[in-house]
Amino acid sequence: MHKLVLHPGCAPGSVHTIEAEVTATSDGCRATFIAHGDIARIAVPVVATPGRFDNLWKTTCFEIFWSHDGTSYREFNLSPSTRWACYDFDGFREGMRDAPAEVEIAVAVTGDTLRLDAIIRSDLPVPATVALNGIIEDGDGVNRFWALAFRPGAPEFHASECRALELPA
Repeated sequence: MHKLVLHPGCAPGSVHTIEAEVTATSDGCRATFIAHGDIARIAVPVVATPGRFDNLWKTTCFEIFWSHDGTSYREFNLSPSTRWACYDFDGFREGMRDAPAEVEIAVAVTGDTLRLDAIIRSDLPVPATVALNGIIEDGDGVNRFWALAFRPGAPEFHASECRALELPA
């Protein structure tokens, strides 16, 4: 598991640690995100009918950004509601469009842990550089941003600096 870091501009909140991992598979990838802390004090979206849905990043959700060429990338938003989104970009926030994917999400919440497991079927070539991110909406209504790495300045998950995990062929 890889430890995500809280963006330096975010005050500590109810979650104190997020771990994540992703493994390439023959038809996409498998990913796990585990948030540790006072989970009862964060906004956890209610489980809903699974399927594609926009604007999941506005509250607690986890994200994967996958690039095989260093310029274009595919973004996945994975919500504890079991809803998801998948977009392709030609470059930094350019050419956004829905991308083909099938996603299954399983969620488990205990007193101090929120775990999300995802099976993603989508064209995800390797080698690749990958970002693993978390957005946690705390009880104070403020989103806190977590990633493997950040570039200086405001949190920006689309930045190539966030894609700090290298997956070999």
